[in-house]
Amino acid sequence: MTMKAKYQAVLDLGETLSIKDGNVTEENGVLKVKGMTQTQYEKDLLWDKIKEIGGEKPSDILANITVADTSLYHKHTVKSGETLGKIAKHYYKNAAKYKEIFEANTNILKNPDLIHLGQELIIPNL
Repeated sequence: MTMKAKYQAVLDLGETLSIKDGNVTEENGVLKVKGMTQTQYEKDLLWDKIKEIGGEKPSDILANITVADTSLYHKHTVKSGETLGKIAKHYYKNAAKYKEIFEANTNILKNPDLIHLGQELIIPNL
């Protein structure tokens, strides 16, 4: 199995995330991946997928992934049934971090218990 085949799920995720300046090469059994994500969250998704396939410290892949916008963790569009707590749990694994999301969005949110479908929220770096 080639390294490209082994890490195909990572490459597919990169396409889904519309990685910019992407480049993939394979040399001496090591896959070299380069590209730029929009946010740190997207970079984390790629690294999680790499670790899922190759283990915590894979030696058969080198990834040079940069982030275009380091001023925030991600932008999230509110979906039906979501609360700030659910959104915080998704991004930070801690629902209590909803306060940080609320504070980062006081320009559009006046009450942490009232968000609307389709609103684009800033998910701050913590």
